[in-house]
Amino acid sequence: MNNKEKIRTWKQKKDVVILAHYYVDGAVQEIADFVGDSYALAKKASEVTQNNILFAGVSFMGESAKLLNPKKRVYMAEPSAGCPMADMVTAEQVRSMRMRHPNAAVVCYVNSSAQVKAESDVCVTSSNAVQVVQKLKEKEICFIPDSHLAHFVAQALPEKQFIYHDGYCPTHQEISLEMLQKAKREHPDAHVLSHPECAKDILEQSDYVGSTADIIRFARESEAKEYIIATETGVFHQLEKENPGKAFYPVLPLQICPDMKKITPEKVAYVLEHLEAQPQILLEEQIMERAKRPLERMLQLARA
Repeated sequence: MNNKEKIRTWKQKKDVVILAHYYVDGAVQEIADFVGDSYALAKKASEVTQNNILFAGVSFMGESAKLLNPKKRVYMAEPSAGCPMADMVTAEQVRSMRMRHPNAAVVCYVNSSAQVKAESDVCVTSSNAVQVVQKLKEKEICFIPDSHLAHFVAQALPEKQFIYHDGYCPTHQEISLEMLQKAKREHPDAHVLSHPECAKDILEQSDYVGSTADIIRFARESEAKEYIIATETGVFHQLEKENPGKAFYPVLPLQICPDMKKITPEKVAYVLEHLEAQPQILLEEQIMERAKRPLERMLQLARA
């Protein structure tokens, strides 16, 4: 049997669903049961019927799946795949922000640890951040950890007052205005589609700003034939799959998240084959209870 056949057999035999993010390699996306952005994956994790979840993504995604499915077993395709942005804020820093801003709502980007979520009022993703924050009664918003997404939301909601953290995604941070302008000169007819984790000067030069799922939808529905994509190039797999007659160009030659690229079909197959011996995502019960609430509130507000 090849890897695909092995994975199909082991999934059925061991009652496993594979969830993958758009930033993992295309070959991994092809063997997943569901592929999505952070919001879609969080929503899907709360709906799956299988007893075992295998996450092809980074650590905070596996933790979110566990928080929404406390009775299920959650495994990572690559346990060492983390998120540098999530590591840029600690639970202690959130508690300190609360002391300085007692009337503020703490809004936590889903790219964060369970310990940080446990100190927060509500989570958001790039798909629903504006929608969720707009519905909060608080006028003052402590937004953690991504400063770029926070400024994007603040611009959309001038009636709110934002307190910013200094976190960022290194992959999106590397996309500079100079490189974008070079790409636009090389592809003058291309529309620029950017993720809100990019810096403000990139977003100002973009034709559309949205989450990975939003970018895919925009490209699918637009009549334009060429696009410059300012986000992790794992999204190219779905873009090219859905739009065979369209061309997609990265801003940088290597626009990748090293942690996402640790995940391979071979690692997925190995974890499935040896599932019983693999480490599970395990969290303290107190953290689980507190961290689950902001995720559930996000799903509730995003649906409303």
